[in-house]
Amino acid sequence: MMKPEIQSAMNAQINEELYSAYLYVAMVNYFEEINLKGAAKWMRIQVQEELAHAHKFFEYMVSRNGKLSLKAINGPKSDWKSPLAAWEAAYKHECHITECINKLYGKASDARDPATMQFLDWFVNEQVEEEANTSDIVAQMKMVKDAPGGLFLLDRELAARTAAAGADPAASAAT
Repeated sequence: MMKPEIQSAMNAQINEELYSAYLYVAMVNYFEEINLKGAAKWMRIQVQEELAHAHKFFEYMVSRNGKLSLKAINGPKSDWKSPLAAWEAAYKHECHITECINKLYGKASDARDPATMQFLDWFVNEQVEEEANTSDIVAQMKMVKDAPGGLFLLDRELAARTAAAGADPAASAAT
């Protein structure tokens, strides 16, 4: 059985993961509007990953007899001043999610809930990857600055992203 404070924190994290999907949908739209199809494709895959993350939390809660309590999801910003600004926002958001996961891990530790801590280990590692990916893209965007050729090549590289195994929320497992 899940302790009430862990259940509450898990529900909050599901909301964070769903907000992440909303944010990245907004970024898909932004990149489509400015004709950066590669960035839009990259973000579409990110949307699926975030939905898969929410699903993993949900399935874990079910496995521990937790009670799901969904809250409203705020609408994200939907326009950025530049592609770089959008990627910087994505990086900042991933840092926020890392902080949320770390706090949740701390609550699980304080509650002496090793099963939840073990479950969260995957997310801790995932966030290292998420921050690194978005940070790398921010750095590359800064390198190309306003060079249309560089932006074109970077967008082409972003289009090469493929969905990771397990990114399909319907196929996600509880562990």
